[in-house]
Amino acid sequence: MELPKFKYSPNAYKLDLFENIEGVCSICNEKRQIKYTGSFYSIESPEYICPWCIANGKASEKYNGDFNDYCGIEGVSPDPNDPEPSIEKEHLIEITNRTPSYTSWQQEVWLTHCNEPCAFIGYADSKLIEPFLDELKDDIENSGIPTEYITKGLTKDSDLGAYLFQCLECGKHRLHVDFT
Repeated sequence: MELPKFKYSPNAYKLDLFENIEGVCSICNEKRQIKYTGSFYSIESPEYICPWCIANGKASEKYNGDFNDYCGIEGVSPDPNDPEPSIEKEHLIEITNRTPSYTSWQQEVWLTHCNEPCAFIGYADSKLIEPFLDELKDDIENSGIPTEYITKGLTKDSDLGAYLFQCLECGKHRLHVDFT
């Protein structure tokens, strides 16, 4: 059976968000060979979540949970007095309810561009972002981290986490940076 694809996390199976572990999915009760190991925010903690139940929204529905924080999506504010997000609600719900989260030092932040969530490409280091430095200039300068540390000294195992995104509309790359 072909694994489901995630529009906003096209590399989900390469990012250590899933493990090849045999078990029975807590949602669909099917015997599966691949288990989700990333974040899932709910009152009850399911024992086993398969990727099919993430993709179709059944895990989120059954456990009234989220894989990504709604207010962690760039442009979404928890303040009811702030303007509504310019991103269509269906895209926001797809990020929270049908897209695997990524592992970060702090709370995950999902970047946006062209009024749509970007696709999470992966965990970044200086070498990975080098070809995109012109595109990432604003994100790097606004990160609060010295520019040279990101452009020259960023590694995937440092106390600084960097997360590369790409706009699905125009292809522009974005970078979120956090630290311990």
